[in-house]
Amino acid sequence: MLKPNWRKSSYSSAQGADCVELADMRGRVGIRDSKNPDSTPLDVTRRQFGRLASRIRANRI
Repeated sequence: MLKPNWRKSSYSSAQGADCVELADMRGRVGIRDSKNPDSTPLDVTRRQFGRLASRIRANRI
């Protein structure tokens, strides 16, 4: 099994703390806290992630 390629936003701080990281997980999206990379990531569909991102951009979350 391949390890996910985790990435974070270019808007993240230079220190890298307090960041949300994302990974493509075979057609799904993994979401994790950069402070706790060994924890189990959230696993959502691309559609669910799209809805979440839209709500965040609209300041609804």
